[in-house]
Amino acid sequence: QVQLVESGGGSVQAGGSLRLSCAASRVTFIRSCMGWFRQAPGKEREGVASINTGAGTTYYADSVKGRFTISRDNAKNTLYLQMNSLKPEDTAMYYCAADLASCSYLWPHYMWTYWGQGTQVTVSS
Repeated sequence: QVQLVESGGGSVQAGGSLRLSCAASRVTFIRSCMGWFRQAPGKEREGVASINTGAGTTYYADSVKGRFTISRDNAKNTLYLQMNSLKPEDTAMYYCAADLASCSYLWPHYMWTYWGQGTQVTVSS
């Protein structure tokens, strides 16, 4: 069974940075799609960023463009999310997602097959 394990969450002040990691096991996501989602209490799960792991093409939600960077280390089968200039509204549980299909845009949450357990990000003002 595919496993996605996130790490790197924590608490930071506004303006700070965090780097999230997502290690995948049992399936190698090459020429596939991987992404990051977040969900705040009482809100719907929203897409943050995704990457076509074959072409390296990246897609971002407007709310994080210019602040977050998604990347992928194929040799390590690991996905990253570098988050800079964090804002209190970025506070949420962050989830890693993956699918064996290739993607050409930031898919909505219901299109993804595999999910991690989540890592909490809290940004204080």
